[in-house]
Amino acid sequence: MSRKIEEVKPLNPPNISLYTCGPTVYDFTHIGHMRTYSNNDFLKRALIYLGYKVNHVMNVTDVGHLSGDDDSGEDKMEKGAKKYGKTVWDVAKFYTEFFFKTTDALNIIRPNIVCNATEHVGEMIQLIERLKQNGYVYETKEALYFDVKKFENYGKLSGQKLEEKLQAVREEINVDKEKKHPADFALWFKRVGRFSDHTMHWTSPWGEGFPGWHIECSAMSMEYLGETIDIHSGGIDHVPVHHENEIAQSEGATGKQFVKIWFHNNFLTVDGQKMSKSLGNFYTIEDIEKNKLNPVSLRLLFLQSHYRQSLNFTWQSARASQEAFNRLKEIASNLKSDKILSSVKSSKAIAFQQQFRDALEDDLQTPQAVAVMWDMLKSDIINEEKYFLLMDFDKVFGLNLSNITEEKIDANIITLAEKRLEARKQRNFDASDRLRIKIEKAGFKIEDVGSSYKIKKV
Repeated sequence: MSRKIEEVKPLNPPNISLYTCGPTVYDFTHIGHMRTYSNNDFLKRALIYLGYKVNHVMNVTDVGHLSGDDDSGEDKMEKGAKKYGKTVWDVAKFYTEFFFKTTDALNIIRPNIVCNATEHVGEMIQLIERLKQNGYVYETKEALYFDVKKFENYGKLSGQKLEEKLQAVREEINVDKEKKHPADFALWFKRVGRFSDHTMHWTSPWGEGFPGWHIECSAMSMEYLGETIDIHSGGIDHVPVHHENEIAQSEGATGKQFVKIWFHNNFLTVDGQKMSKSLGNFYTIEDIEKNKLNPVSLRLLFLQSHYRQSLNFTWQSARASQEAFNRLKEIASNLKSDKILSSVKSSKAIAFQQQFRDALEDDLQTPQAVAVMWDMLKSDIINEEKYFLLMDFDKVFGLNLSNITEEKIDANIITLAEKRLEARKQRNFDASDRLRIKIEKAGFKIEDVGSSYKIKKV
């Protein structure tokens, strides 16, 4: 909201309430979603690492999400049902399961509470009634709308003024002619007119109908986290409409600040273009696996770009991330020993741990945190400290490096292999060959894989 980095000051320390805008389950979860939910996971893991207790709530939108910012489009759930020849209920169940299959494959920790919109319509109706009592709601033949002109500072999150919103909307796409302002948003749709045959509908004081998209997040976050949330996450595409509307209806009902800190993820492009099925660059977890990539390796790719920066996905970058991930697994396997430390003692190791913490505390600088990890692994601290720190850092990275069960290779061989890799990068091929011969004489075969390597015992 303030456009600046702010200190996290929980309402009830050390507890942090975190609300995540969840999926609309009408189609397949794609790699753009994977990046967003991975970033949310890095945030949650970082907060836990830094000593907070996180209560994480995420909604699942399985009703009432109309396409178009002005609610003029088709219901996304019904669109998905028609597209795949299923009922809306079947569509919601299938794509919810696909979403969690994807997040589980990326080792994303599930929220403490997952709440489905269809199971919380009663709470939404109660919230609409509160808003009506406070004078923010007007009714038309088709719907109940939030009157944005009555909410002071509407647009304070995006910085967009109502006049600008008016100029941006074409008159001909306003479906409800009784709507007062194009930015007014629906709280409840009546089962009349274009929605007379709407499959999902509930009884309300205003007749049969279904809730608008925006009301669900406010109603469910209040139900589980209270009237003010410490942190609310979502994509930057939610800023100008969805999150503005959440603020308006939540603060209109309670008179309290809705969210203390907003956490918005930037977009993911594919080969420099927006992802779309028509361009053939719409990739899901199944495409990742078909390309023989471990889904967890995508976490390493996502970690190397700050959440507020856009990220361009290419298969080349994904394969490079897989190579780096394989290298990390190999290093973890070979550093592991019977001697397990409970903490680090050397000044160098303590300094690496502090650098890692500093990177997290500075607006979640994950690229910097990854760089600290590689510097630590190349350093001359003892192997036991390297392993301890690698496992410690992985509490945030979530690469699951503690479960590596590959064949153990002597740490001295790993050291030679790392020196050889460095020599190759510097194009010092004489030194590289000498190190390769040393490795082979010790009974190991080293194979170059892109910018990394594989070691096998002969």
